[in-house]
Amino acid sequence: MGNCAVTALVDREGRFVWGCLPRVDGEPFFSALLGGTDPDSPDAFGLWAIDIENFAVAEQSYRRNTAILRTVLTDTSGAQVEITDFAPRYHRHGRTYRPTAFCRIIRPLSGAPRIRVRLRPTVNWTKQAPQRTSGSNHIRYLVDGQPMRLTTDAPVGHVHDERWFRLEKSLAFFLGPDEPFTGDIQAQARSMHDETLAEWQDWARGLATPVEWQSVVIRAAIALRLCTHEETGAIVAALTTSIPEAPNTVRTWDYRYCWLRDAYYTVQALNRLGALDVLENYLGYLRNIVDATGGGHVQPLYGVGLEASLPERFAPGLPGYRGMGPVRIGNQAAEHLQHDVYGQIVLSNVQAFYDDRLLRPADIADFHALEKVGDRAFAMRNQPDAGLWEFRTRASVHTYSVLMCWAACDRLCYAAQRLGLPDSADHWRARAAVIREEIETRAWNADLGHYAASLGGSDIDASLLQMVELRFLAPDDPRFLATFAAVERTLRRGNAMLRYGEPDDFGAPETAFNFCTFWLIEALHLVGRSDEARALFETALTRLTHSGLLSEDSDFETGAPWGNFPQTYSLTGLINCAVLLSKPWSAVR
Repeated sequence: MGNCAVTALVDREGRFVWGCLPRVDGEPFFSALLGGTDPDSPDAFGLWAIDIENFAVAEQSYRRNTAILRTVLTDTSGAQVEITDFAPRYHRHGRTYRPTAFCRIIRPLSGAPRIRVRLRPTVNWTKQAPQRTSGSNHIRYLVDGQPMRLTTDAPVGHVHDERWFRLEKSLAFFLGPDEPFTGDIQAQARSMHDETLAEWQDWARGLATPVEWQSVVIRAAIALRLCTHEETGAIVAALTTSIPEAPNTVRTWDYRYCWLRDAYYTVQALNRLGALDVLENYLGYLRNIVDATGGGHVQPLYGVGLEASLPERFAPGLPGYRGMGPVRIGNQAAEHLQHDVYGQIVLSNVQAFYDDRLLRPADIADFHALEKVGDRAFAMRNQPDAGLWEFRTRASVHTYSVLMCWAACDRLCYAAQRLGLPDSADHWRARAAVIREEIETRAWNADLGHYAASLGGSDIDASLLQMVELRFLAPDDPRFLATFAAVERTLRRGNAMLRYGEPDDFGAPETAFNFCTFWLIEALHLVGRSDEARALFETALTRLTHSGLLSEDSDFETGAPWGNFPQTYSLTGLINCAVLLSKPWSAVR
């Protein structure tokens, strides 16, 4: 849950177990997810728990079409407590109010439940607790850079000492910046809840959802919006760091940054639902990056505040998810060459030359700025890079990267035509033709009879399926059908897909890459195997968590989630497939 400024992950029993301050790529204030300790244990740390004495069972769900979470805890005698969690978000004084704050409303539903509040934040990427002070109705946590204050109408001594007490009335908790909370906290918490609920439901009401799988799509769209940092327009790949891709591996990465590739797929999916606010905000983020680079090298990822330096280091003070470290801060991929990024910049922007709904349609100045990106794409099209899978110790001329460079030139041709610039259109058309010829001659492996994942190579990866999505090939093109057959034969494992099969810098992949499974579903539909595509999509939906979300990877046999969470790649794949496979609204009207 969150408000596009701050986010938190809440476990099935209503405990905050992950959340960073003052923004998603900051230090964890709640770190239990990577603490390697059971949240029930006396020495648990980095959490905010509302415990019920003699706990029996928990039920949890979102308020319909919102990011407001409701958890009901029941004890062994049948007494119940309801916890409502949200981060305030609504319009106030002509702007969006989205503070670095969390609100919890707790009320008894039945019986005489006894509860305990454990608020145990951490600092410095360790188990260390911050210094705290307290007053008559608040507790202050002296965190560097973002001191926090808990204001509540619960007995502060009970909270401070983690004392069990009977819950006999509704209580409110507001954890936010270290500023006095004025007014009646109970009344204001209720008002914040109601306004936040209305804001989310109003946003969801504007989504152009498919007629089938609506609730699944809406939940995915809300989660994608929570992965945005609205202040700058950045879209992070996931809200977490260092959840391993598979059990007991060192494949732990920090995904709390804006990958331009992941963000492109995110705005593409949300565009299909008509969520133009995310696109418009992200385009502002991109324009700042393009301006700063001046037509030169563009990194694959940046910090949410446009930071270029994201040095990777370890946090030895945290043992990791289920004790499976290392915990990483930063990401070395920021230092990579990944030439597909130039295509993703142009593809994200090209809609702005056509869409009359936008508050700020793209103009000729934007086109000329994008031409610098196209020049870079053309210059780097046949140069080795780390590729979209971000290999750390080897480089190739990856077909996907060349394909994206072709897409950059091809879409600049369309934009020039839209702006009435025939000479520019001819220029970019000619450049796209040059790159097309290189792909068709150098990526095609005549001996194997299909395209390869690298120019002049024989390797296979799932990104070859994007040749249709990017309009490089038609779905009935014999070359695509042959390539699809090779990809499916090599990488499909039952109902899921690998991204590639060969060992990489860290060994052989062990889990399915959810985004690639959705690429497989798309390809099945496009080549006429629609019944199989629908069946596979329904199977993929069984891998959703109880909250309707997806991680990056999943176990081939059990479907158990692995990798960072929630993963924008996976959620965009879900939305794209639902839109593609759903029957039309005309079928029910």
